[in-house]
Amino acid sequence: MAPHFNGFKPLGLQSIPGDEVCIKFEEYEALKLCDYELLTQAEAARLMNISRPTFTRIYESVRRKIAKAFIEGSSISFEGGNFILAKWYKCNPCRMTFTISKGSDACCPICKRQEITEIN
Repeated sequence: MAPHFNGFKPLGLQSIPGDEVCIKFEEYEALKLCDYELLTQAEAARLMNISRPTFTRIYESVRRKIAKAFIEGSSISFEGGNFILAKWYKCNPCRMTFTISKGSDACCPICKRQEITEIN
């Protein structure tokens, strides 16, 4: 799911053109799944429909970019990347957000319950 905002800017610093850190949508999603929703990298890779090593590369990239922005006082923006917009669902019992692959059961990939709501 793409972020509902365009980025971040540090407080108390004047922006310098070209001094911006750009985070791709798949990097944002990797960070959200592991650091916000507290999934393992294997669970997150499965939800993003990518291999575990590919997920690790994406996840390490976004963490390095955020660290650079914090240390150097750079602004952060979100842009493009390799992604497909899909319907998103939320599991009512465990509050997990996820997509459902074609032909898959309409249930939460984590707790396997079918009490889900579309959030698009």
